Amino acid sequence: MAREFQRGHKARISDLTAGTDLYVGVQIAGPGLSFDISCFGLDADERLSDDRYFVFFNQPKSPEESIQLLGAQAGDTESFRVTLDRIPSQIQKLSFTATIDGAGQMSQIASGYIRIVAGGEEVARYSFSGSEFSTERAVMLGDFYLKDVWRFAAVGQGFDGGLDALLKNFGGEVAEEEAPAPAPQQPQAGAAPGFAPPAFGVPGTAETAPAAPPAPAPQPAAQGFAPPPGPTPPPAPAPAPQVHAAPTIVAPLSTPPCGSPVPPPAPAPYGQPGQQPPQYGQVPGQTAPLPPGYGQPQAPHAPAPPPGYGQPTPPPGYGQQQPPFGQAPHGAPQGVPHGAPQGAPQGAPQGPGVSAALQQFKETPTGQRWTQQNKKLVRVDLGIGGQPVLARQGSMVLYQGKVDFSYKGAGFSGRIVGNATGQEMQLMRCTGQGQVFLAENSTMLHPLELQGDAVCVSAENVLAFDESLQYEVRRIEGHGIPGGALFTMQFQGTGTIVVKTHGTPVVLPVTPTTFADCNAVVAWSAAAQVVVSSQVRMRRNAYPGDTGESVNLQFRGAPGNFIVVQPYEV
Repeated sequence: MAREFQRGHKARISDLTAGTDLYVGVQIAGPGLSFDISCFGLDADERLSDDRYFVFFNQPKSPEESIQLLGAQAGDTESFRVTLDRIPSQIQKLSFTATIDGAGQMSQIASGYIRIVAGGEEVARYSFSGSEFSTERAVMLGDFYLKDVWRFAAVGQGFDGGLDALLKNFGGEVAEEEAPAPAPQQPQAGAAPGFAPPAFGVPGTAETAPAAPPAPAPQPAAQGFAPPPGPTPPPAPAPAPQVHAAPTIVAPLSTPPCGSPVPPPAPAPYGQPGQQPPQYGQVPGQTAPLPPGYGQPQAPHAPAPPPGYGQPTPPPGYGQQQPPFGQAPHGAPQGVPHGAPQGAPQGAPQGPGVSAALQQFKETPTGQRWTQQNKKLVRVDLGIGGQPVLARQGSMVLYQGKVDFSYKGAGFSGRIVGNATGQEMQLMRCTGQGQVFLAENSTMLHPLELQGDAVCVSAENVLAFDESLQYEVRRIEGHGIPGGALFTMQFQGTGTIVVKTHGTPVVLPVTPTTFADCNAVVAWSAAAQVVVSSQVRMRRNAYPGDTGESVNLQFRGAPGNFIVVQPYEV
Protein backbone atom coordinates (compact mmCIF):
# COMPACT_ATOMS: atom_id res chain seq x y z
CA MET A 1 0.00 0.00 0.00
CA ALA A 2 1.37 3.42 -0.96
CA ARG A 3 2.37 5.75 1.84
CA GLU A 4 0.52 9.06 1.65
CA PHE A 5 2.63 12.19 2.11
CA GLN A 6 1.59 15.70 3.11
CA ARG A 7 3.51 18.85 2.22
CA GLY A 8 6.72 18.97 4.25
CA HIS A 9 6.79 15.25 5.08
CA LYS A 10 10.04 13.34 4.54
CA ALA A 11 11.13 9.72 4.63
CA ARG A 12 14.09 7.54 3.79
CA ILE A 13 13.80 5.81 0.43
CA SER A 14 15.00 2.61 2.13
CA ASP A 15 11.94 2.79 4.42
CA LEU A 16 9.69 2.84 1.36
CA THR A 17 11.42 0.22 -0.78
CA ALA A 18 14.64 -1.78 -0.96
CA GLY A 19 14.93 -1.03 -4.68
CA THR A 20 17.10 1.69 -6.19
CA ASP A 21 15.62 1.62 -9.70
CA LEU A 22 12.56 3.82 -9.28
CA TYR A 23 9.73 5.17 -11.41
CA VAL A 24 8.54 8.72 -10.64
CA GLY A 25 5.17 9.70 -12.10
CA VAL A 26 3.62 13.18 -12.13
CA GLN A 27 0.00 13.88 -12.99
CA ILE A 28 -1.49 17.40 -13.10
CA ALA A 29 -5.00 18.27 -14.32
CA GLY A 30 -5.93 21.89 -14.94
CA PRO A 31 -8.55 23.17 -17.40
CA GLY A 32 -6.90 25.19 -20.15
CA LEU A 33 -3.39 24.81 -18.67
CA SER A 34 -0.30 23.24 -20.22
CA PHE A 35 2.57 22.12 -17.98
CA ASP A 36 6.29 21.50 -18.51
CA ILE A 37 7.56 18.92 -16.00
CA SER A 38 11.32 18.71 -15.44
CA CYS A 39 13.97 17.32 -13.09
CA PHE A 40 16.93 19.37 -11.84
CA GLY A 41 20.06 17.52 -10.65
CA LEU A 42 21.62 19.81 -8.02
CA ASP A 43 24.98 19.81 -6.24
CA ALA A 44 25.70 20.12 -2.52
CA ASP A 45 24.97 23.88 -2.68
CA GLU A 46 21.61 23.14 -4.34
CA ARG A 47 22.78 24.69 -7.59
CA LEU A 48 22.54 23.41 -11.16
CA SER A 49 26.32 23.38 -11.64
CA ASP A 50 26.10 21.07 -14.67
CA ASP A 51 23.52 21.79 -17.39
CA ARG A 52 23.56 18.12 -18.44
CA TYR A 53 21.56 17.27 -15.30
CA PHE A 54 18.61 19.45 -16.29
CA VAL A 55 16.31 16.74 -17.67
CA PHE A 56 13.32 17.96 -19.67
CA PHE A 57 11.59 17.29 -23.01
CA ASN A 58 14.56 18.48 -25.09
CA GLN A 59 17.20 16.74 -22.96
CA PRO A 60 15.54 13.47 -21.94
CA LYS A 61 18.38 11.90 -19.95
CA SER A 62 21.53 12.61 -17.94
CA PRO A 63 24.97 11.60 -19.30
CA GLU A 64 25.14 8.26 -17.48
CA GLU A 65 21.34 7.75 -17.86
CA SER A 66 20.72 7.68 -14.13
CA ILE A 67 17.81 10.10 -14.78
CA GLN A 68 15.59 9.44 -17.81
CA LEU A 69 12.44 11.11 -19.08
CA LEU A 70 9.93 8.42 -20.13
CA GLY A 71 6.97 10.53 -21.22
CA ALA A 72 3.27 10.15 -20.50
CA GLN A 73 2.20 6.63 -19.53
CA ALA A 74 0.13 4.68 -16.99
CA GLY A 75 -2.15 7.67 -16.40
CA ASP A 76 0.73 10.04 -15.58
CA THR A 77 1.21 13.36 -17.39
CA GLU A 78 4.98 12.83 -17.29
CA SER A 79 7.23 10.14 -15.86
CA PHE A 80 10.88 9.56 -15.05
CA ARG A 81 13.16 6.63 -14.37
CA VAL A 82 15.66 7.28 -11.54
CA THR A 83 18.47 4.83 -10.74
CA LEU A 84 19.80 6.02 -7.40
CA ASP A 85 22.97 3.92 -7.30
CA ARG A 86 24.07 5.31 -10.68
CA ILE A 87 23.77 8.99 -9.78
CA PRO A 88 27.26 10.55 -9.58
CA SER A 89 28.54 11.76 -6.25
CA GLN A 90 28.41 15.46 -7.16
CA ILE A 91 24.61 15.29 -7.54
CA GLN A 92 23.12 15.58 -4.06
CA LYS A 93 19.47 16.39 -4.86
CA LEU A 94 16.89 15.74 -7.59
CA SER A 95 14.12 18.35 -7.69
CA PHE A 96 11.01 17.47 -9.69
CA THR A 97 9.27 20.66 -10.85
CA ALA A 98 6.29 21.81 -12.91
CA THR A 99 5.95 25.14 -14.73
CA ILE A 100 2.95 26.56 -16.59
CA ASP A 101 3.54 26.93 -20.32
CA GLY A 102 1.52 30.05 -21.12
CA ALA A 103 -0.94 32.02 -19.04
CA GLY A 104 -2.40 30.74 -15.80
CA GLN A 105 -1.68 30.11 -12.14
CA MET A 106 -1.18 27.02 -10.02
CA SER A 107 -4.35 27.87 -8.08
CA GLN A 108 -6.28 26.75 -11.19
CA ILE A 109 -5.08 23.14 -10.75
CA ALA A 110 -7.97 20.73 -10.23
CA SER A 111 -5.84 17.89 -8.87
CA GLY A 112 -2.36 16.46 -9.12
CA TYR A 113 0.16 14.13 -7.55
CA ILE A 114 3.75 12.90 -7.65
CA ARG A 115 4.24 9.22 -6.91
CA ILE A 116 7.08 6.69 -6.58
CA VAL A 117 6.79 3.18 -7.99
CA ALA A 118 9.29 0.39 -7.28
CA GLY A 119 9.10 -3.15 -8.57
CA GLY A 120 5.71 -2.45 -10.18
CA GLU A 121 4.17 -1.35 -6.86
CA GLU A 122 3.37 2.22 -5.83
CA VAL A 123 5.19 2.95 -2.55
CA ALA A 124 4.68 6.71 -2.03
CA ARG A 125 2.31 9.43 -3.21
CA TYR A 126 2.01 13.17 -2.53
CA SER A 127 -1.34 14.56 -3.71
CA PHE A 128 -2.04 18.29 -4.08
CA SER A 129 -4.62 20.67 -5.52
CA GLY A 130 -4.90 24.32 -6.48
CA SER A 131 -6.12 25.23 -3.00
CA GLU A 132 -2.52 24.86 -1.76
CA PHE A 133 -1.27 27.57 -4.16
CA SER A 134 -2.17 31.11 -5.16
CA THR A 135 -0.35 33.06 -7.90
CA GLU A 136 2.56 30.66 -8.41
CA ARG A 137 3.48 29.71 -11.98
CA ALA A 138 6.23 27.23 -11.11
CA VAL A 139 6.32 24.74 -8.22
CA MET A 140 8.81 22.27 -6.74
CA LEU A 141 6.70 19.14 -6.28
CA GLY A 142 9.10 16.73 -4.57
CA ASP A 143 12.79 16.13 -3.91
CA PHE A 144 15.11 13.16 -3.73
CA TYR A 145 17.98 14.37 -1.53
CA LEU A 146 21.10 12.70 -0.15
CA LYS A 147 21.55 13.03 3.60
CA ASP A 148 23.73 10.05 4.54
CA VAL A 149 21.11 8.03 2.58
CA TRP A 150 18.68 8.98 -0.18
CA ARG A 151 15.42 10.44 1.11
CA PHE A 152 12.17 11.77 -0.36
CA ALA A 153 10.49 15.05 0.63
CA ALA A 154 7.09 16.37 -0.45
CA VAL A 155 7.79 20.06 -1.09
CA GLY A 156 4.82 21.82 -2.74
CA GLN A 157 6.52 25.26 -2.82
CA GLY A 158 6.40 27.61 -5.81
CA PHE A 159 7.43 30.87 -7.44
CA ASP A 160 5.30 33.58 -9.04
CA GLY A 161 7.95 34.26 -11.68
CA GLY A 162 7.58 30.90 -13.43
CA LEU A 163 10.55 29.25 -15.14
CA ASP A 164 12.77 32.33 -14.74
CA ALA A 165 12.34 32.41 -10.96
CA LEU A 166 12.80 28.64 -10.76
CA LEU A 167 16.11 28.78 -12.63
CA LYS A 168 17.33 31.71 -10.52
CA ASN A 169 16.54 29.72 -7.38
CA PHE A 170 18.85 26.99 -8.70
CA GLY A 171 21.65 29.44 -9.51
CA GLY A 172 20.91 30.48 -13.10
CA GLU A 173 19.67 33.65 -14.75
CA VAL A 174 17.48 33.70 -17.83
CA ALA A 175 17.26 36.54 -20.35
CA GLU A 176 14.88 36.33 -23.28
CA GLU A 177 16.42 37.13 -26.68
CA GLU A 178 14.32 38.36 -29.59
CA ALA A 179 14.86 36.42 -32.78
CA PRO A 180 16.45 38.73 -35.41
CA ALA A 181 14.56 39.38 -38.61
CA PRO A 182 15.81 37.16 -41.46
CA ALA A 183 17.72 38.94 -44.21
CA PRO A 184 15.97 38.94 -47.59
CA GLN A 185 17.44 36.26 -49.85
CA GLN A 186 16.84 35.17 -53.39
CA PRO A 187 14.88 31.94 -53.80
CA GLN A 188 17.01 28.96 -54.69
CA ALA A 189 16.82 27.33 -58.05
CA GLY A 190 14.14 24.72 -58.10
CA ALA A 191 12.64 25.90 -54.82
CA ALA A 192 8.92 26.16 -54.40
CA PRO A 193 7.50 29.68 -54.74
CA GLY A 194 7.53 31.58 -51.47
CA PHE A 195 10.09 29.26 -49.82
CA ALA A 196 12.89 30.93 -47.85
CA PRO A 197 15.82 29.16 -46.09
CA PRO A 198 16.06 29.36 -42.27
CA ALA A 199 17.49 32.64 -40.96
CA PHE A 200 20.31 30.87 -39.05
CA GLY A 201 21.07 28.30 -41.73
CA VAL A 202 24.07 28.13 -44.06
CA PRO A 203 23.28 29.68 -47.50
CA GLY A 204 22.08 27.05 -49.91
CA THR A 205 24.17 25.69 -52.77
CA ALA A 206 23.28 24.68 -56.27
CA GLU A 207 23.49 21.01 -55.37
CA THR A 208 20.44 19.46 -53.83
CA ALA A 209 21.18 17.83 -50.48
CA PRO A 210 19.82 14.31 -49.97
CA ALA A 211 16.70 14.10 -47.90
CA ALA A 212 17.37 13.41 -44.22
CA PRO A 213 15.87 10.20 -42.85
CA PRO A 214 12.79 10.76 -40.69
CA ALA A 215 13.39 10.91 -36.93
CA PRO A 216 12.41 7.69 -35.15
CA ALA A 217 9.13 7.92 -33.31
CA PRO A 218 9.34 7.55 -29.51
CA GLN A 219 8.61 4.03 -28.38
CA PRO A 220 6.36 3.32 -25.38
CA ALA A 221 7.76 1.48 -22.39
CA ALA A 222 7.99 -2.28 -22.84
CA GLN A 223 5.18 -4.35 -21.47
CA GLY A 224 5.71 -5.40 -17.90
CA PHE A 225 7.85 -2.39 -16.91
CA ALA A 226 5.26 0.38 -16.86
CA PRO A 227 3.87 1.02 -13.37
CA PRO A 228 0.26 0.27 -12.57
CA PRO A 229 -2.05 3.08 -13.64
CA GLY A 230 -3.22 5.42 -10.92
CA PRO A 231 -6.79 6.62 -10.41
CA THR A 232 -8.47 7.62 -13.66
CA PRO A 233 -7.63 11.31 -14.17
CA PRO A 234 -10.14 13.82 -15.57
CA PRO A 235 -10.13 14.34 -19.35
CA ALA A 236 -6.98 16.12 -20.43
CA PRO A 237 -7.61 19.64 -21.76
CA ALA A 238 -6.63 20.60 -25.28
CA PRO A 239 -2.89 21.41 -25.38
CA ALA A 240 -2.15 25.10 -25.25
CA PRO A 241 0.17 26.54 -27.91
CA GLN A 242 3.85 26.51 -27.05
CA VAL A 243 5.17 29.90 -26.00
CA HIS A 244 8.85 29.01 -25.70
CA ALA A 245 9.49 30.45 -29.15
CA ALA A 246 12.49 32.57 -28.28
CA PRO A 247 15.80 31.00 -27.20
CA THR A 248 17.00 31.68 -23.67
CA ILE A 249 20.39 32.49 -22.22
CA VAL A 250 21.45 31.38 -18.75
CA ALA A 251 24.34 32.91 -16.87
CA PRO A 252 27.11 30.34 -16.27
CA LEU A 253 26.95 28.59 -12.91
CA SER A 254 30.68 28.06 -12.47
CA THR A 255 33.81 30.14 -12.85
CA PRO A 256 36.89 29.37 -14.98
CA PRO A 257 40.18 28.34 -13.34
CA CYS A 258 42.51 30.86 -11.74
CA GLY A 259 44.28 33.21 -14.06
CA SER A 260 43.53 36.30 -16.05
CA PRO A 261 40.50 35.67 -18.24
CA VAL A 262 40.97 36.21 -21.95
CA PRO A 263 37.95 37.98 -23.41
CA PRO A 264 36.31 35.89 -26.14
CA PRO A 265 36.08 37.30 -29.65
CA ALA A 266 32.94 39.21 -30.44
CA PRO A 267 30.32 36.89 -31.93
CA ALA A 268 29.26 37.39 -35.49
CA PRO A 269 25.75 38.82 -35.97
CA TYR A 270 22.99 36.27 -36.12
CA GLY A 271 22.19 35.24 -39.61
CA GLN A 272 25.79 34.95 -40.82
CA PRO A 273 27.02 31.64 -42.21
CA GLY A 274 27.74 29.12 -39.50
CA GLN A 275 26.42 31.33 -36.69
CA GLN A 276 23.94 29.56 -34.39
CA PRO A 277 21.69 31.12 -31.74
CA PRO A 278 22.71 30.52 -28.11
CA GLN A 279 21.33 27.35 -26.62
CA TYR A 280 19.97 26.94 -23.10
CA GLY A 281 22.79 27.51 -20.59
CA GLN A 282 25.28 28.76 -23.26
CA VAL A 283 27.07 32.09 -22.96
CA PRO A 284 27.25 34.03 -26.28
CA GLY A 285 30.63 33.48 -27.86
CA GLN A 286 31.12 29.93 -26.61
CA THR A 287 31.44 27.27 -29.26
CA ALA A 288 31.25 24.16 -27.08
CA PRO A 289 28.02 22.26 -27.81
CA LEU A 290 25.46 22.37 -25.02
CA PRO A 291 22.14 20.57 -24.63
CA PRO A 292 19.20 22.00 -26.58
CA GLY A 293 16.93 24.37 -24.71
CA TYR A 294 13.33 25.34 -24.59
CA GLY A 295 12.01 26.47 -27.93
CA GLN A 296 13.87 23.84 -29.98
CA PRO A 297 12.20 20.90 -31.75
CA GLN A 298 11.23 18.21 -29.29
CA ALA A 299 13.54 15.21 -29.25
CA PRO A 300 12.16 11.68 -28.99
CA HIS A 301 11.70 10.30 -25.53
CA ALA A 302 14.22 8.02 -23.91
CA PRO A 303 14.01 4.35 -24.94
CA ALA A 304 12.06 1.92 -22.82
CA PRO A 305 13.91 0.64 -19.74
CA PRO A 306 15.56 -2.77 -19.99
CA PRO A 307 14.21 -5.88 -18.21
CA GLY A 308 14.54 -5.76 -14.44
CA TYR A 309 13.13 -2.25 -14.12
CA GLY A 310 12.13 -1.56 -10.56
CA GLN A 311 14.64 -4.00 -9.00
CA PRO A 312 17.87 -3.14 -7.13
CA THR A 313 20.87 -2.83 -9.43
CA PRO A 314 24.54 -3.19 -8.48
CA PRO A 315 26.45 0.11 -8.24
CA PRO A 316 28.49 0.82 -11.39
CA GLY A 317 31.42 2.34 -9.56
CA TYR A 318 29.95 5.46 -8.07
CA GLY A 319 30.27 6.22 -4.40
CA GLN A 320 33.76 7.69 -4.34
CA GLN A 321 34.83 9.20 -1.06
CA GLN A 322 32.99 12.45 -0.37
CA PRO A 323 35.09 15.61 0.01
CA PRO A 324 35.52 17.06 3.52
CA PHE A 325 32.79 19.34 4.79
CA GLY A 326 33.10 22.84 3.36
CA GLN A 327 35.26 21.85 0.36
CA ALA A 328 34.11 21.87 -3.23
CA PRO A 329 33.23 18.47 -4.72
CA HIS A 330 35.70 16.69 -6.97
CA GLY A 331 35.83 18.36 -10.34
CA ALA A 332 34.32 21.63 -9.17
CA PRO A 333 36.01 24.76 -10.55
CA GLN A 334 38.49 26.46 -8.29
CA GLY A 335 39.91 29.92 -8.13
CA VAL A 336 36.85 32.01 -7.36
CA PRO A 337 37.96 35.56 -6.50
CA HIS A 338 37.66 36.50 -2.86
CA GLY A 339 34.38 38.23 -2.15
CA ALA A 340 32.79 37.40 -5.52
CA PRO A 341 29.21 36.12 -5.27
CA GLN A 342 28.82 32.42 -6.00
CA GLY A 343 27.45 31.67 -9.42
CA ALA A 344 28.89 34.81 -11.04
CA PRO A 345 31.48 34.35 -13.82
CA GLN A 346 35.04 35.37 -13.02
CA GLY A 347 35.81 38.79 -14.32
CA ALA A 348 32.15 39.83 -14.50
CA PRO A 349 31.46 43.28 -13.08
CA GLN A 350 30.23 42.93 -9.53
CA GLY A 351 29.22 46.54 -9.04
CA PRO A 352 30.36 48.77 -6.20
CA GLY A 353 28.55 49.41 -2.99
CA VAL A 354 27.16 47.56 -0.02
CA SER A 355 25.16 45.01 -2.05
CA ALA A 356 28.27 43.55 -3.66
CA ALA A 357 30.09 43.36 -0.32
CA LEU A 358 27.18 41.52 1.37
CA GLN A 359 26.37 39.19 -1.52
CA GLN A 360 28.10 36.23 0.12
CA PHE A 361 25.90 36.54 3.22
CA LYS A 362 22.52 36.39 1.45
CA GLU A 363 19.76 34.18 2.80
CA THR A 364 19.82 30.57 1.61
CA PRO A 365 16.35 29.45 0.40
CA THR A 366 15.84 25.69 -0.03
CA GLY A 367 12.10 25.09 0.16
CA GLN A 368 12.66 22.84 3.21
CA ARG A 369 11.17 23.26 6.68
CA TRP A 370 14.58 23.57 8.37
CA THR A 371 17.42 25.38 6.58
CA GLN A 372 20.86 26.04 8.02
CA GLN A 373 21.89 29.55 6.92
CA ASN A 374 25.43 29.17 8.26
CA LYS A 375 27.18 27.25 11.02
CA LYS A 376 25.61 29.41 13.74
CA LEU A 377 22.18 30.36 12.36
CA VAL A 378 19.21 28.19 11.40
CA ARG A 379 15.85 29.05 9.84
CA VAL A 380 12.55 27.21 10.26
CA ASP A 381 9.57 27.73 7.91
CA LEU A 382 6.46 27.30 10.03
CA GLY A 383 4.26 27.19 6.93
CA ILE A 384 5.74 23.84 5.87
CA GLY A 385 4.31 20.96 7.86
CA GLY A 386 1.85 23.19 9.72
CA GLN A 387 3.13 22.28 13.18
CA PRO A 388 4.58 24.55 15.87
CA VAL A 389 8.22 24.68 16.96
CA LEU A 390 9.51 24.75 20.53
CA ALA A 391 12.65 26.87 20.94
CA ARG A 392 14.79 28.08 23.80
CA GLN A 393 13.49 31.36 25.16
CA GLY A 394 15.29 34.35 23.64
CA SER A 395 16.79 32.38 20.74
CA MET A 396 14.84 34.24 18.03
CA VAL A 397 17.03 36.73 16.17
CA LEU A 398 14.66 37.58 13.26
CA TYR A 399 11.35 36.45 11.83
CA GLN A 400 9.33 37.13 8.67
CA GLY A 401 5.60 36.78 8.21
CA LYS A 402 2.87 36.33 10.80
CA VAL A 403 4.41 34.48 13.72
CA ASP A 404 3.15 34.25 17.29
CA PHE A 405 5.47 33.55 20.25
CA SER A 406 3.95 32.19 23.45
CA TYR A 407 5.29 30.84 26.72
CA LYS A 408 5.64 27.05 26.91
CA GLY A 409 5.34 25.93 30.50
CA ALA A 410 6.46 22.54 31.77
CA GLY A 411 3.69 22.26 34.35
CA PHE A 412 4.10 21.74 38.06
CA SER A 413 5.43 18.19 37.80
CA GLY A 414 7.73 19.18 34.94
CA ARG A 415 9.27 21.98 37.00
CA ILE A 416 9.81 19.62 39.91
CA VAL A 417 11.54 17.06 37.69
CA GLY A 418 13.56 19.74 35.91
CA ASN A 419 14.80 21.30 39.12
CA ALA A 420 15.67 17.93 40.60
CA THR A 421 17.55 16.61 37.57
CA GLY A 422 19.04 19.78 36.09
CA GLN A 423 17.30 19.02 32.77
CA GLU A 424 14.81 21.89 32.81
CA MET A 425 14.33 23.73 29.48
CA GLN A 426 12.91 27.27 29.32
CA LEU A 427 10.95 27.09 26.06
CA MET A 428 8.76 29.28 23.87
CA ARG A 429 6.18 28.08 21.33
CA CYS A 430 6.41 29.46 17.76
CA THR A 431 3.25 29.25 15.61
CA GLY A 432 1.90 30.93 12.49
CA GLN A 433 2.85 31.34 8.84
CA GLY A 434 6.38 32.66 8.48
CA GLN A 435 10.07 32.02 8.87
CA VAL A 436 11.92 32.25 12.20
CA PHE A 437 15.72 32.56 12.45
CA LEU A 438 17.24 31.03 15.59
CA ALA A 439 20.68 31.29 17.22
CA GLU A 440 22.23 31.54 20.69
CA ASN A 441 25.53 32.98 21.86
CA SER A 442 27.25 32.24 18.52
CA THR A 443 27.24 28.48 19.24
CA MET A 444 27.43 26.06 16.32
CA LEU A 445 24.06 24.56 15.32
CA HIS A 446 23.36 21.09 13.93
CA PRO A 447 19.81 20.11 12.79
CA LEU A 448 19.19 16.37 13.36
CA GLU A 449 16.27 14.75 11.56
CA LEU A 450 14.59 11.88 13.40
CA GLN A 451 12.55 9.31 11.47
CA GLY A 452 10.93 7.37 14.31
CA ASP A 453 14.27 6.78 16.06
CA ALA A 454 15.50 8.30 19.33
CA VAL A 455 18.50 10.30 20.51
CA CYS A 456 19.68 11.43 23.94
CA VAL A 457 20.76 15.08 24.24
CA SER A 458 21.63 17.12 27.29
CA ALA A 459 19.07 19.88 27.86
CA GLU A 460 21.94 22.39 27.86
CA ASN A 461 22.64 21.51 24.21
CA VAL A 462 19.08 21.77 22.84
CA LEU A 463 18.16 24.94 20.91
CA ALA A 464 14.85 24.04 19.21
CA PHE A 465 12.77 21.08 18.01
CA ASP A 466 9.48 20.21 16.33
CA GLU A 467 6.58 19.96 18.75
CA SER A 468 5.72 16.57 17.21
CA LEU A 469 8.75 15.03 18.95
CA GLN A 470 8.24 13.33 22.31
CA TYR A 471 10.76 14.15 25.03
CA GLU A 472 11.36 13.04 28.59
CA VAL A 473 14.04 13.00 31.26
CA ARG A 474 16.11 9.80 31.20
CA ARG A 475 18.11 8.49 34.14
CA ILE A 476 21.68 7.20 33.70
CA GLU A 477 22.49 4.45 36.15
CA GLY A 478 25.72 4.61 38.06
CA HIS A 479 27.48 3.98 41.32
CA GLY A 480 30.18 5.58 43.39
CA ILE A 481 28.86 9.16 43.05
CA PRO A 482 26.38 11.05 45.22
CA GLY A 483 22.83 10.20 44.14
CA GLY A 484 23.99 7.22 42.12
CA ALA A 485 22.80 8.63 38.77
CA LEU A 486 22.97 11.37 36.18
CA PHE A 487 20.19 12.59 33.86
CA THR A 488 19.66 13.58 30.22
CA MET A 489 16.80 14.29 27.78
CA GLN A 490 15.58 11.66 25.31
CA PHE A 491 13.83 12.79 22.08
CA GLN A 492 11.88 10.35 19.93
CA GLY A 493 9.49 10.46 16.96
CA THR A 494 9.43 12.08 13.54
CA GLY A 495 10.76 15.61 13.29
CA THR A 496 13.88 17.74 13.63
CA ILE A 497 15.88 18.76 16.70
CA VAL A 498 18.56 21.47 16.55
CA VAL A 499 21.58 20.68 18.74
CA LYS A 500 24.08 23.39 19.67
CA THR A 501 27.76 22.85 20.46
CA HIS A 502 30.71 24.95 21.55
CA GLY A 503 33.09 24.40 18.64
CA THR A 504 33.12 21.66 16.03
CA PRO A 505 31.92 18.35 17.51
CA VAL A 506 33.31 14.87 16.91
CA VAL A 507 31.14 11.79 16.31
CA LEU A 508 32.65 8.51 17.50
CA PRO A 509 31.38 4.92 17.31
CA VAL A 510 30.60 3.12 20.55
CA THR A 511 33.08 0.40 21.54
CA PRO A 512 33.36 -1.65 24.76
CA THR A 513 36.15 0.67 25.93
CA THR A 514 34.54 4.04 25.14
CA PHE A 515 34.63 6.52 28.04
CA ALA A 516 33.73 10.22 27.85
CA ASP A 517 33.73 13.19 30.18
CA CYS A 518 30.14 13.80 31.23
CA ASN A 519 30.67 17.57 30.87
CA ALA A 520 31.83 17.29 27.24
CA VAL A 521 29.26 14.79 25.92
CA VAL A 522 26.59 16.40 23.74
CA ALA A 523 24.44 13.49 22.53
CA TRP A 524 24.40 9.76 21.89
CA SER A 525 22.15 7.15 20.29
CA ALA A 526 19.36 6.09 22.60
CA ALA A 527 20.06 2.40 21.95
CA ALA A 528 23.47 2.64 23.60
CA GLN A 529 23.84 1.53 27.21
CA VAL A 530 25.37 4.23 29.41
CA VAL A 531 26.67 3.83 32.95
CA VAL A 532 28.57 6.18 35.23
CA SER A 533 32.15 5.12 35.83
CA SER A 534 33.86 6.51 38.91
CA GLN A 535 37.62 6.45 39.54
CA VAL A 536 37.34 7.69 43.12
CA ARG A 537 39.69 5.63 45.30
CA MET A 538 40.23 6.12 49.03
CA ARG A 539 44.01 5.64 48.80
CA ARG A 540 44.34 7.85 45.69
CA ASN A 541 42.24 10.69 47.06
CA ALA A 542 43.59 10.63 50.56
CA TYR A 543 46.49 12.80 49.42
CA PRO A 544 46.43 16.37 48.10
CA GLY A 545 45.90 16.80 44.38
CA ASP A 546 43.25 15.68 41.91
CA THR A 547 43.20 14.98 38.17
CA GLY A 548 39.73 16.45 37.65
CA GLU A 549 38.69 13.30 35.75
CA SER A 550 37.11 11.30 38.55
CA VAL A 551 33.66 10.75 36.95
CA ASN A 552 33.19 9.52 33.36
CA LEU A 553 30.44 7.97 31.29
CA GLN A 554 31.03 4.50 29.88
CA PHE A 555 29.19 3.59 26.65
CA ARG A 556 28.31 0.08 25.52
CA GLY A 557 26.21 -1.05 22.60
CA ALA A 558 25.94 -2.89 19.31
CA PRO A 559 27.73 -1.62 16.20
CA GLY A 560 26.02 1.43 14.77
CA ASN A 561 25.68 3.33 18.05
CA PHE A 562 27.47 6.65 18.39
CA ILE A 563 28.37 9.46 20.77
CA VAL A 564 28.92 13.17 20.06
CA VAL A 565 31.44 15.20 22.07
CA GLN A 566 32.45 18.85 21.85
CA PRO A 567 35.81 20.52 22.51
CA TYR A 568 34.36 22.26 25.56
CA GLU A 569 33.28 21.30 29.07
CA VAL A 570 30.07 22.73 30.45
